[in-house]
Amino acid sequence: MPRAPAAIRFQARLLRPAQPRNAAWSFLQVPAQASAHLPSRGLVTVSGTLAGAPFRATLQPDGQGSHWLKVERALRAAAGVAVGDTVELAIVPVAEEPEPALPADLRRALAAHPAAKAQWATLTPVARRDWIFWIGSGKQAQTRGKRIAATCDMLASGKRRACCFDRSGIWSKGLSAPEPAA
Repeated sequence: MPRAPAAIRFQARLLRPAQPRNAAWSFLQVPAQASAHLPSRGLVTVSGTLAGAPFRATLQPDGQGSHWLKVERALRAAAGVAVGDTVELAIVPVAEEPEPALPADLRRALAAHPAAKAQWATLTPVARRDWIFWIGSGKQAQTRGKRIAATCDMLASGKRRACCFDRSGIWSKGLSAPEPAA
């Protein structure tokens, strides 16, 4: 019987993002030495505890070879912590990545492109999540639309991965943690 992976333990300070100004969520940077124990520099789903409160979330790459965690208000309340607090975390990568939620605009585009939809059905949850994340990483609605069209074209031609998506953000500098508020 395989052994469960050891929990990655660390402390981090809860920060409020500078944008949007009225965000109900906070975030924290995963220290580089903790992040180094994760299986990927890209998106990684983990389960764990934040100040003793259980959670499951997907860590996002920070573009510097590490990760950051979005902490929703409900988790902060369950943990009894506030922005500015230094919190204890214990995380473990999940054994199997969950199926990502399919955005409505991508669902409609795939429905209109049978070859792309057929290829989508053969992808792993991680590959689907990468496509969705690449589409959503565009800053403007026009970019998102172009990426959805490109996704359908690439899938219909047999591609399985987004050709130009750097999962870690290290090379493209397209991914980063939010800027903390002052």
